[in-house]
Amino acid sequence: MKTHWIVAAMLVTCWVPCTGQQIGPKPGPGPDTVSEPKNPYAGNAAAMREGRRLFNWYNCAGCHGDHGGGGMGPSLRDSTWVYGGSDARIFRSIAQGRTKGMPAWGNMLPEEQIWKLVAYIKSLRTSQEPDKPTP
Repeated sequence: MKTHWIVAAMLVTCWVPCTGQQIGPKPGPGPDTVSEPKNPYAGNAAAMREGRRLFNWYNCAGCHGDHGGGGMGPSLRDSTWVYGGSDARIFRSIAQGRTKGMPAWGNMLPEEQIWKLVAYIKSLRTSQEPDKPTP
C-alpha cells in the first residue's frame, strides 16, 4: 500500500514539469509591489525652474554636470537609470542615496524640494526643460 503512494507521488512529480506549467515564481524581475507616490509638482513649470535653481544651489551639478549631462556622477539626461527613472525612484535615489557615491539628502532637504528637483530632472531633454544647454 505504501509503495502505491510512493509510485503515485513520483508520477505526479514527473508529470507536472512535463506539462510546461511554471512551478514557483517566474525568474527575472517581477512587477513592482510597492505603490509609488506621485510627484505633486510633475509638469509644473514653476517647480521645474525652482528645481533647476536647487540643482545648482545644492551643487548637484558638481557631480552630474551643469545641465545633468554627467561628470563624476551619471548623466541624468539619458534614458538609462540603474535604480529606475520614475518620479518616485528618482526621489528615493536623492533621499536615500545610492552606492558608489550618491549621498543621502533626505535628512537635509525637505520633501518639497526633493520633489522639485525630481520635476527638473524629469524635464531634461524635453520641451519643458528650463534653461536648456546651448549647443
